[in-house]
Amino acid sequence: MTDAEGFPGAADAPVPRILGNTESLAATDPGSAGALWRLAEPGRQLDANLIRVPPRGAIDTHAEPDLDVLLLVVAGDGTLGAADGPHPVVPGSLVWLPHGSVRNVTAGEGGLTYVTVHRRRPGMQIQGPRP
Repeated sequence: MTDAEGFPGAADAPVPRILGNTESLAATDPGSAGALWRLAEPGRQLDANLIRVPPRGAIDTHAEPDLDVLLLVVAGDGTLGAADGPHPVVPGSLVWLPHGSVRNVTAGEGGLTYVTVHRRRPGMQIQGPRP
């Protein structure tokens, strides 16, 4: 029996792929900050990023008006600031950030690394002149 025989109808379907290891990615250059990895596969419906905030660094207060975001802490610790107060986050913390919610993130002494996942934004489209 071939591998495809156990998956009827899968001959032309996309296949799951392991994209990396967040633990390994988070361990690279502790002094780096920003996006360490981004989901870039063509045809995807999601966006995902691995973000590192340096020790005592912060992501300023902001809101995402259109998209819900899932945030998963993979290394370090910090605080999620929200209208209802500060929320400590540690590895394994899984946070739902509903669209419209106002929040900020502050890393602890060792920095903070987290994955964000949200629906992919549609590409910008050029429109004709307005009447």
